[in-house]
Amino acid sequence: MRYLYTLVMYLVTPLIMLRLLKRGVRYGDYHKRWRERFGFFQGPRVRESLWVHAVSVGEVNAAEPLIKALRGRYPDAPLVVTTVTPTGSERVRQLFGDSVFHVYLPYDLPFAVTRFLRHVRPRMAIIVETEIWPNLYLSCRRRGIPLMIANARLSERSLRGYRPMGSLVRRALRCVRLIAAQSRTDAERYRLLGADPDKLVVAGNMKFDMPVPYDAERHGQELRLQWGQLRPAWVAGSTHEVEELQVLEAHLEVLKRLPDALLLIAPRHPERFKLVESAARSLGLSVGTRSVDQVPSTGHQVFVIDAMGELMPFYAAADLAFVGGSLVPIGGHNVLEPAALSTPVLVGPHTFNFQEITLTLIQEGGAARVSSVEELGSEVVRLLGDRAALDRMGDAARTVFDSERGAVKRVMGMIGDLLQE
Repeated sequence: MRYLYTLVMYLVTPLIMLRLLKRGVRYGDYHKRWRERFGFFQGPRVRESLWVHAVSVGEVNAAEPLIKALRGRYPDAPLVVTTVTPTGSERVRQLFGDSVFHVYLPYDLPFAVTRFLRHVRPRMAIIVETEIWPNLYLSCRRRGIPLMIANARLSERSLRGYRPMGSLVRRALRCVRLIAAQSRTDAERYRLLGADPDKLVVAGNMKFDMPVPYDAERHGQELRLQWGQLRPAWVAGSTHEVEELQVLEAHLEVLKRLPDALLLIAPRHPERFKLVESAARSLGLSVGTRSVDQVPSTGHQVFVIDAMGELMPFYAAADLAFVGGSLVPIGGHNVLEPAALSTPVLVGPHTFNFQEITLTLIQEGGAARVSSVEELGSEVVRLLGDRAALDRMGDAARTVFDSERGAVKRVMGMIGDLLQE
């Protein structure tokens, strides 16, 4: 099965190259750094490095407290961080600058994986959340590199997707020394996929340990002054194609009841920034943007946050947050960011990426679920008109966030044990 998998990987390599060229039209980084995808890169040749892999922005954010803890406990160990996406790469640069060595993870081709591992020579590999690459995992075992999956999660859809390669995935998972799952549900799914039950531990979700920017609330208050303290405002974070138009349609309904309401919208992907701005203008809405206007004014009905890594202050400034990727079947994004700032949360029907966290927030009263764009508009109107309900939801959301912290400390203990072994 592994030979067949590797053969397929080689056969699709020309298609991969075409994809790189296409993506390079949007992201210059793809053109400049395509060689990294095959294990060719410049940088310091290190030994005994600690290697953390986080596929994209969400995983980098989840890994932030862990990476900072690793830097604090092992200051002499070179720290290597890999991502797959340019937005993930940019987030690594924003958070850590030159204090870590960043490179794209190579494709799961034997020669590329071998070249990568020879260059960074990891003392330990830590994969964040869900990335199962058979050739990479088997190469780590052969080289005696302890491999850990931290903050491990596995959705029902991912479980079904891996099952056609059942024997190969099972063999790859048997190369993992420890799987620190976010929840009992995630641990059970990994067991069903073939992980050794003796190597499965429920450690909690590291995203609860994410650092809340010390000035986020102050910055949020400053933003609020720009558009009016009493003006109702809601934010739609990490939105996707199709969903963005739904959010704008919902805001049109909100404006019928609350004419001075402000929508702050942050598309998940940078290539969507201009498209969302144009869509809002085409609907007759007065639009401002972060890149041009910096902050919303009293005249803006919609404000597009066309910048990466700047959502938290807007979550702090808003009365209510809708977390995207949930009206469309993406699976939802991080509901903990607004919860950490005591901002009430709305989500759509599709939240399988953060299933247990979302359910906990809903059960404890910190979040509510809407099933359609019509319901989104009516729920935003209802909550923006009920300050007492907003305060109760915000307090409940923050209580859930605070009560679930501690996963990074548990994961760091496990890392220490593996390194001693």
